[in-house]
Amino acid sequence: MSSIKYYVITRIFLAIPMMLILLTIVFIVLRIMPGDPVTAMLGPKAPPSQIQRMRTELGLNDPIPIQYVKYIGKLLVGNMGRSTLTERPVLTEILERFPATLELTLYAMVVAVLIGIFWGAEAARRYDKITDITARSYAIIIYSIPVFWFGMMMQLIFGVNLHWLPVSGRISPMVEPTSITRLYLIDSLITGNWGSLWNAFRHILLPGTTLGLVISSIFVRMVRGNMLLTMNMDFVKAARARGIKERIVVYRHALKNAFVPILTIMGLQFALLLAGAVLTETTFSWPGIGSYLVMKIRYRDFAAIQGTIVFIAFFIIVVSILIDVINAWIDPRIRY
Repeated sequence: MSSIKYYVITRIFLAIPMMLILLTIVFIVLRIMPGDPVTAMLGPKAPPSQIQRMRTELGLNDPIPIQYVKYIGKLLVGNMGRSTLTERPVLTEILERFPATLELTLYAMVVAVLIGIFWGAEAARRYDKITDITARSYAIIIYSIPVFWFGMMMQLIFGVNLHWLPVSGRISPMVEPTSITRLYLIDSLITGNWGSLWNAFRHILLPGTTLGLVISSIFVRMVRGNMLLTMNMDFVKAARARGIKERIVVYRHALKNAFVPILTIMGLQFALLLAGAVLTETTFSWPGIGSYLVMKIRYRDFAAIQGTIVFIAFFIIVVSILIDVINAWIDPRIRY
């Protein structure tokens, strides 16, 4: 068996206990928290007989170990249960909202990568000059700002005061493009619906830029730090000695060789954006899985909360494995 295949199989098997531990923690925490999901759903004035019947239907009267075994058994066949609030399959509700979160995450990632890579590389290239000092200050200030406060300030400035951009929602009513990928920007491009494209872009601009700027601060620091280490290596000094232009040395030689750890961080941040989008989606009323999770937590919807966390965790693990595989393919030393 080749080293890359062995590495991939090992990473997949290591992900299984990680997922199981997370499932167990979430399951236990939800059940030891104060409050009763049935009472939250039916209201405090519901008849005791109705409450007991609902608890029996949901299996909440069973011992916790029995509930746990049943829940794991359902997950193994792709059944995340039914929402106690809407009585719809949890997986169906998550998949309906996932495209909105994915579109927001992709847009934010593009903003973060463009700012992080080029500004970080330029900061390393112009070490201790105004570009570098500005980049360091930007990374510290932006990273320290709470994303929900930053989002509200963006809403106040560009939405309320200047009236340039909408402050909530994903698209205006009655202008949705024909559903193909359920990503409005891509569907609008595919169908040539330029009105929907412009409308969807205006709606995603504030939340996506807010999230992207916050993540870009991490990329600026990572790229700058790795580039400074790489640019002091012998092969970079040799390239400079051969008279190669500084921009080519920075972007073709130094950045390429510094990109393995940077790629790892970018992949993990992309996956974590799903979880980080909770605050952004809530602030901007974005109809993704982040706002869905907040709503379900409010009503103590066990099945929906567990299902959403499992979905996010599974996505993070899959992205982590893919990034590890790409890194192992780029740098064979990682496999051993």
